[in-house]
Amino acid sequence: MTLCRVDNSINWPIMPHMTYDTDILIVGGGLNGPTLALALAQAGFRSTVIDANARPKREADDFDGRAYALARASQKMLAALGIWDSVADQAQAISEIKASDGHAGRGAAPQFLHFQAAEMEEGPMGYMLEDRYLRRALIAAMEASDMITHLSDSTVVDQSTSGAAAEVTLADGRRLQARLLVGADGRTSGVAARAGIRRQGWDYGQTALVCAVAHELPHHGIAHQFFMPAGPLAILPLPGNRASIVWSEKTQRAAQIARGTDAEFLAALRPAFGDFLGEIELAGVRFSYPLKLTLAERFIGPRLALVGDAAHGVHPIAGQGLNLGLRDVGALAEVLHEARIRGEDITSELVLDRYQQWRRFDTTALALGMDTVNRLFSNDNPALRLIRDFGMGVVSATPALRRGFMRQAAGLAGDMPKLLQGERF
Repeated sequence: MTLCRVDNSINWPIMPHMTYDTDILIVGGGLNGPTLALALAQAGFRSTVIDANARPKREADDFDGRAYALARASQKMLAALGIWDSVADQAQAISEIKASDGHAGRGAAPQFLHFQAAEMEEGPMGYMLEDRYLRRALIAAMEASDMITHLSDSTVVDQSTSGAAAEVTLADGRRLQARLLVGADGRTSGVAARAGIRRQGWDYGQTALVCAVAHELPHHGIAHQFFMPAGPLAILPLPGNRASIVWSEKTQRAAQIARGTDAEFLAALRPAFGDFLGEIELAGVRFSYPLKLTLAERFIGPRLALVGDAAHGVHPIAGQGLNLGLRDVGALAEVLHEARIRGEDITSELVLDRYQQWRRFDTTALALGMDTVNRLFSNDNPALRLIRDFGMGVVSATPALRRGFMRQAAGLAGDMPKLLQGERF
């Protein structure tokens, strides 16, 4: 991997004779943490990624059913970081998005939203990519960079960011120091908790049932969203005759379905799925997780920043969780890069607040927007159904509105970080 380095002759405004193990400590080895490390490396920062999972688990080749809907902007970012070429052959382009009301046993009603990639100059609105391919590509890229240290099977048990350095203590007793600490460690972020950053949000009373299915007929790259009374059902195209399923159900019923055998699970899924893709069967394991809205009250602290689910956890209704995290990554890397060029202290409150101001409104607005959509559509009220279907029909029938919605879904709207525009540092 070729790194685009900044001028290392810039003087850092730090305490005399202060030494650090690395520039930035990143806690969390999932997807956002490694992607941030690669973005920071391109900007000339050294980083250490502290990953609680062992490397063999991260690099496992078996398909566990997990896949991500990468917005077009997220794909551009992966290309700018040199990742995309290594995963492109495993990705499935999303050529169309269709949304409709649905009822178990009756299939989907005529769609009230229909987006086609042909209406956009940028190409596909997004891509589906399996978790196993993206994780392995990120690990390989980190290993190829002399700017990144990857500590797998390592857990942070303590941290301090109040002095001249950000310091973490690992479970094995090692202590590491850096200029900045970044929490990329998920919705139950230990980094945020140890910093005293509280969270706000609520439980949706829904559980996501996630799996992949093989189906008889081709999907033609079309992503479907069925708005069922109990919650949305997303059917997302994977390479070949396969699809990724994210099925939101009321918590009690979801628990019953999850406890069942594979045959019982399919028997429950088929009436909601319908027969438009022919016969279906499971392709990989299935799992579930409770759905909650959770927002950190602050995205920053002294010598500290949060990205991804550590800062915000949203409903999967639009598949925006990872895409929001990648926007955080792009914004934080850009803010730090520009601060360094200007000779600023990258850990100053003024610098970190630029990142928070950039990302907080966007993430809060999208989280609350998805919350509203879920509440509006996860019911069977005839009056609400008529109003919402009419409103969505107007959007679909109005080219300017439809194009705006499409660009939003593709991640191409708003104040986008340079990496998500496909630009390198």
